[in-house]
Amino acid sequence: MLQPILQIRQVSALIGIDSDIGRFSITQPKAEVNITTTPGELNVQTYRPVLTIDQTRARAAYNGGSVLDMNKRIYSGIQQLYLQAIAHRVEQGSRMAEFFKPGNTIAEVYGMDTEPNSFPDPCGPASYDNVDIHFENRAPEINFRASKVEIQVERHRPQTEYTRGKLNIYMQQYASIQFIPPELNVQM
Repeated sequence: MLQPILQIRQVSALIGIDSDIGRFSITQPKAEVNITTTPGELNVQTYRPVLTIDQTRARAAYNGGSVLDMNKRIYSGIQQLYLQAIAHRVEQGSRMAEFFKPGNTIAEVYGMDTEPNSFPDPCGPASYDNVDIHFENRAPEINFRASKVEIQVERHRPQTEYTRGKLNIYMQQYASIQFIPPELNVQM
C-alpha cells in the first residue's frame, strides 16, 4: 500500500530593488582675464656732427692773413732785424778797432756791406699742416622706458550640484509555505 505523502511547497521571498545612480554636475565659469599693457618708449636724441676747419695759418702763409696778424709779424720781424743790424754794426766796429790786421781796412769792412737790409716777411710760415681740422661727434642720448603688463585674473569657484538617485526596495514576491496533505481515502 502506498503511504500518503505530505507535500510541502515553498515559495522563496523575492525582494525587488530599483535604483538609479546619483548624478554630479560640476560647472565652472571661465576666469575673467584683464590685461593692461603700457607700451615701452624709446627716445633717441641724436646730434649732428660738427666739422670745424681753421685755415687761418694757411691764409697767413698765402697772403699774410688778417691785417692785424700781418702787422704783428712785421713788428716782431723788425725787432729781430734791428737786433741783427746792431749785432752786425758791433762786429764791424770790432773789426775796425783791429785796423792793423790785414783785411780790416775801411774799404773791406764797410765796402763789402752793399746788401740792403731786408724787410720782414709779412706772411706766415708755409707748412703742410697749416689747416686745422676738428671733428666733434656727440654720442646720441638714449632714453628707454620698459613696457609694463598688468594682468588681473578673476576666477570663479566651481559650482557642484548633486542629484540623488532613487532607491526603491519592494517585495516582488512574498515567501510562502504550502502544505498539501495527501488525499485520504475514506473508504476503508
